[in-house]
Order: sequence, then C-alpha cells, then structure tokens
Amino acid sequence: MTQRLLVVDDEESIVTLLQFNLEQAGYEVATAMDGASAFQLAKLQQFDLIVLDLMIPEMDGLDVCKQLRLNKVMTPILMLTAKDDEFDKVLGLELGADDYMTKPFSPREVVARVRAILRRVGQVQKDPESQETDEAMIRVGEVDIYPENYEVLYKNEPMDLTPKEFELLLYLANHKGRVLTRDQLLNAVWNYEFVGDTRIVDVHISHLREKIEPNTKKPIYIKTIRGLGYKLEEPQING
Repeated sequence: MTQRLLVVDDEESIVTLLQFNLEQAGYEVATAMDGASAFQLAKLQQFDLIVLDLMIPEMDGLDVCKQLRLNKVMTPILMLTAKDDEFDKVLGLELGADDYMTKPFSPREVVARVRAILRRVGQVQKDPESQETDEAMIRVGEVDIYPENYEVLYKNEPMDLTPKEFELLLYLANHKGRVLTRDQLLNAVWNYEFVGDTRIVDVHISHLREKIEPNTKKPIYIKTIRGLGYKLEEPQING
C-alpha cells in the first residue's frame, strides 16, 4: 500500500519541489499552505507522516503540532524551519514533533529523512535485539507494551504516545535494568546522528515520565543515573 504524506509550507516553490521528489520516491502526497488547512486535513484524513513547516500563516507549525497531539493524532511529524534556533528546535520536539530539519535542505535529504522515520515506525516491533517482542507483551510494573499492535496500556488504560515516545519506551523495556547512555538511546531510537543533540532524549524521557510516573519528581520507572544516562526498572511497591 502506498504511504500517504502531507506536506505543509507557505512557499509554493518548496511545496512543489517536495511534492515532486516525494512522489518520485513512491509516496502519495497531499499539500497545504497554511496551518488551519493542514490541521483539518491531518485530523480528518489518515497520513503516514507530515512534513510541517514552522513558519506558516493562520496557525504556525508549533500550534499545528500541539493541536494535533491534543486531538490524539499521533502521525509522525518532520518539522521544517528556516530558523536555526535551539529553542524552536526543542520546543517543537516538546510539542510532539518526531524530527527536525533546518532550511536550506536538499530534497534528497528530506526524502532520506522521511524514509528513516517511516522505517523506524514500521520496524519498531521487529527490533533484532528483542526477539521476545515479536510475539509477547512486555510488562513493567503497571505498564503493558504490545509491540505488534503498537499499543501501550498503563493501569489497563490506553496511553497516547507519539511514535518516538513509543520507540523509546520499547527500547528501554527491551533493556530493562540496564543503564543506557543518552548517546546509546539517541543512536538506537533516532537511528542516525542527530548532530549529537542528546537534549532530544531528555525531552522524550520527560514526556514518558509525565505519562507513567505517579510523581515525576520521584520516578519509580525511568531512573536517571547521574553522569551516565537512564534505566527502566520494575517499580518497588511499598507495603
């Protein structure tokens, strides 16, 4: 089945360029040139990935991303921007974007990045290091992970995770009890060099903690190992 993408940018030349190259790569591409249109399309139609410019009219890319996540639309988002600003980059990821590219970029680079994201999403349940995930549910405390269904339950209630949050949680669970450095997590979950930006890992760890930790200031699942990284472990239940 052909994968469907939504390309959103207010510069017609960029939309045309990306649409042409992505269609040449075998994808079906819909387009929008403002945030309000993009939000409605993404909310009402099924897409495999959204390429979303940050500076667009009516609703900017950050607002679109935020509103989609609030409406439980967890489609992977590759955010584009002319700003080479660390604040915008981190804020976009905090609001639920999965990846980030700064203009100018080559169409080939965008196609490669899109392929990498879709490959990670499609292969997350086939991690060669975690054979037990092919058939079995993984349970850590009150968190149940179903890799084949791309689903997580917390206290028997479905959790709304972005694709990247799911991949990070699954990787931590597959290595439960092991200390993993930020670089290890970055390379394993993001699958390529993200300019050594381990802050991305911290942002997603924070998101996971907000969703599974009873008290984010005293986490019982995802522990910070000072000077090293993170570790997922079975929570110690008092009493």
